[in-house]
Amino acid sequence: MNLLPSFRTPELSPELNMGPRFALDGRVCIAANRWGARRAVGLFFGAISRLGDGLFWYALMAMLAVIGGERGRLAALHMALTGLTALLLYRLLKRWTRRPRPYRVCPGVIAHVPPLDEFSFPSGHTLQAVSFSIVAISWFPSLAPLLVSFTVLIAASRVILGLHYPSDVLAAIGIGCGLGTASLYLMPWLTMLA
Repeated sequence: MNLLPSFRTPELSPELNMGPRFALDGRVCIAANRWGARRAVGLFFGAISRLGDGLFWYALMAMLAVIGGERGRLAALHMALTGLTALLLYRLLKRWTRRPRPYRVCPGVIAHVPPLDEFSFPSGHTLQAVSFSIVAISWFPSLAPLLVSFTVLIAASRVILGLHYPSDVLAAIGIGCGLGTASLYLMPWLTMLA
């Protein structure tokens, strides 16, 4: 019995040739990407993705450092250290897994924006958004509504724009939660520096 989805060819994406779980991953990716083909949707999520490239996070760190006093400077430093760790981690994972992006292997999926790198797993945008949000919210809980909403939009944008599978985003959420939470152990050390 052939459990492979009809949208892919095995020679293009052998890592997806693993059963119905990956077929669902591809189907959700295709459906989300078709929705993203609508002009307004594509423009909106393209802008969200662009902000998630770093612009939003760098601006937030700068704002915290400038107007947040000593606590804001420590939060910005904490975010920067966590962000650097996230960057190294997701680059290592991408080189190790080498999963092609969906627009390269799933007929019907197109990239609505150019990717920043070649591989798909995990979503670096999502991993960084989750870890940055956990750190920033731990220092400034009042930022939670803004950061949680923005992080959800970043995660959705990666699939809608054809750059990631849902499993790439879900894995990045898990890794980002782990990294962000683990980095909270830095807080007492950072406050001792002040």
